[in-house]
Amino acid sequence: MADLRVNFAGITFENPVLVASGTYGFGREYGEYLDLNELGGITVKGLTLTPREGNKSPRIVETPGGMLNSIGLQNPGVDAFIETELPWLRQFRTKVIANLSGNTVEEYAQMAKKLSDAGVDLLEVNISCPNVKEGGLAFGLTPQGAASVTEAVKANSTVPVMVKLSPNVTDIVAIAKAARDAGADALSLINTLLGMRIDYETRRPMLANNMGGLSGPAVLPVAIRMVYQVAASVDLPILGMGGISTGTDAVEMMLAGADMIAVGTACFVDPQAPIRVKRELAAYLDRKHIHHVTDLTGKVELNS
Repeated sequence: MADLRVNFAGITFENPVLVASGTYGFGREYGEYLDLNELGGITVKGLTLTPREGNKSPRIVETPGGMLNSIGLQNPGVDAFIETELPWLRQFRTKVIANLSGNTVEEYAQMAKKLSDAGVDLLEVNISCPNVKEGGLAFGLTPQGAASVTEAVKANSTVPVMVKLSPNVTDIVAIAKAARDAGADALSLINTLLGMRIDYETRRPMLANNMGGLSGPAVLPVAIRMVYQVAASVDLPILGMGGISTGTDAVEMMLAGADMIAVGTACFVDPQAPIRVKRELAAYLDRKHIHHVTDLTGKVELNS
């Protein structure tokens, strides 16, 4: 049996298969379907400083090869998570990654302190949020915005900081380098791609918010390409995600440069998907006589 353990940003994970933020709630929702201890880690639903009700419905639309969502970060707020959800999660061996979102640098800083003091294992910083003090442009769309958030979170965190990159940019490597230079310990990518569907009978967008984030198998090639580009240019551990639904998808992502992977939209179709992906990954390693899963990372052999 291959060794699935991974050291990621100084943290030892029992295996490299995590679940992506926004697709697994706080773990309770899937606990009756599988043993959460089998997961390498749980990235919880995106948290904000205060509770949010989210966007109006409809908030999810199926698309060929995936789905669009515009949930709007519905969540109970960071304090309720720390009081109610984190103690429940701590009964399991799996690592807990908190995903945080803010509309100002100050909000990110406050949340980083609260969550790291509460004892989560890792912070995932969602920089796809609008910077309300700078006209609403998402922090993750410019190197300067990404750096400002990363610096603030690092200054207020006692646990490793992972920055989640948006694919909705012209040069994702430039954003990755800005996060690295600002002190990020790791990177996760990709977040969802901006998309839209229109009801041809009513001529109205299918989502109440008009546009939303595209996820699922359709985005896998884009995610693999971006992980490859970032891994080739930035020496930081990478959590790769975007369309992974099988063990061989995970192998591709790791060959491109990911140290670990996260399963997201596939969980909506099959609650057992992350465990199945882990088992299929392990079977691939055994079939190829690869002794340690980390031997896959970045080992793509490019065509000449």
